[in-house]
Amino acid sequence: MATVTLKGNVCNLCGTDVNVGDNAPEITVVNSAGLADKVVGGSKDKAQLIVVVPSLDTPVCAAETRKFNEKAASIAGVDTTVISMDLPFAAGKFCSAEGIENLTVASDFRNKDFAKAYGVLIADGALAGITCRAIFVVDTCGKVVYKELVPEITAEPDYDAALNAAAAAAPKSTCCGGGHCS
Repeated sequence: MATVTLKGNVCNLCGTDVNVGDNAPEITVVNSAGLADKVVGGSKDKAQLIVVVPSLDTPVCAAETRKFNEKAASIAGVDTTVISMDLPFAAGKFCSAEGIENLTVASDFRNKDFAKAYGVLIADGALAGITCRAIFVVDTCGKVVYKELVPEITAEPDYDAALNAAAAAAPKSTCCGGGHCS
């Protein structure tokens, strides 16, 4: 099973190890806006940028969410979701306070189904029971085309690599240029 570190201390991860080329499991998480269910993974009409963070109540996770809110919004055909174990109410307050409007912030607090299905649940150590920091990009066919498991939980991900992978996975226009497409 995979491992990450927290300030140099090894943390084991548990769950199914999802890698590039695998089918992205369809999992229901809870949207912080209105407590509605949201399904991530599987095939969709847009590419999916799934950003996994331990808690929005930490400086690195907050900065990462703000950055993806700003940058991912400019990529057409990409649905971005930030997933943590934070309660939806706390995530909703964070979004209101930080002006997060260009992506979905969701929680896996109910059953930890997402964390287990994607192999990002921390199994031991001080952060046992929450998610590590990871990025998954899923194409419209439901295949994982990019994965970053950030080795040190307190470090930020490779934003450019994730955003470039999301842009590459986004559906391309099939317009012929004849001016009659809407």
